[in-house]
Amino acid sequence: MTPDELPGAAAEPLQYAVPGTGGIGPAGAVRAIERVLLDGLDPEAAPARSAVPVPAGELLLMPAAAGPYAGVKIAGVAPANPARGLPRITGSYLLLDGPTLQPLALLDGAALTALRTPAVTAAALARLAVPEAEHVVVFGSGPQAYGHLDALLAVRPLRRLTVVARHAGRAAALAEYGRALGLTASVGGPEAVGRADLVVCCTTARTPLFDGALVPDHAAVAAVGSHEPDAREVDEVLVGRAELYVEARAVAAREAGDLLLAGALGRRQVWNLAELLRGDALLPQGRPRFFKSVGMAWEDLAVAAEVYRAGAPSSPQSP
Repeated sequence: MTPDELPGAAAEPLQYAVPGTGGIGPAGAVRAIERVLLDGLDPEAAPARSAVPVPAGELLLMPAAAGPYAGVKIAGVAPANPARGLPRITGSYLLLDGPTLQPLALLDGAALTALRTPAVTAAALARLAVPEAEHVVVFGSGPQAYGHLDALLAVRPLRRLTVVARHAGRAAALAEYGRALGLTASVGGPEAVGRADLVVCCTTARTPLFDGALVPDHAAVAAVGSHEPDAREVDEVLVGRAELYVEARAVAAREAGDLLLAGALGRRQVWNLAELLRGDALLPQGRPRFFKSVGMAWEDLAVAAEVYRAGAPSSPQSP
């Protein structure tokens, strides 16, 4: 068998540009994340992210391979960009045919990140939230805050939104967006977590955003804003009270400052996302549930492949 005859995602791989990630939406992205884990992907064995400091911030290299696809995201994190009116996250995603490594598609890396990160959170919180959850408190007012609201509404029948953000104008705009989606929405302060069913932290904060003692026992909390061991959005009080969940224990041990700074890793049971989705993780009553996400390459691959299947003229079918 010649290389051209090898079975794979496409007999004649396409090369074309996908400027965004249209075609699947938040619900489709959540399903893509769920599918790869339920099909047996082990997040503990996924390749590690490489981070290279550069004058403007850092460059991230995130390769992955699973099923009929492989791919790599090259992302830039430029902290000064928002002040220039530019996105903080930049980059591109190259999707490849798995067996031949021929290029299939080029996607907007920032748009992909804005879709897959909320999808991961939504997949987790769909299982961690109590059935009657209806009030979400969102910290942050950037693209991830909007994306998380869309993704959560795809998996939960929420009714109320409180936005907590440093910039009053942007916080008001997100609250207005929530009202357009049918929610009762307002701008509040950190104490709003005391009345929350769900709390989602989508910020660049490096120190805790709220007092973890205020979080109700029934609430589920997610923090997605950092992937650095010395940065965190929640305090050790919440971590000490909560049952803990991560994408993968291996990557959390390197990058999850929320857990590392609280001294939780190595001393506490921490469940990974595959265990949660497969029903193997403990879901205790009477204490908060905390999900910490740092972002992993397999998530980008899962969503990029779903975008490709939805939009390619000769896209392959799901395996």
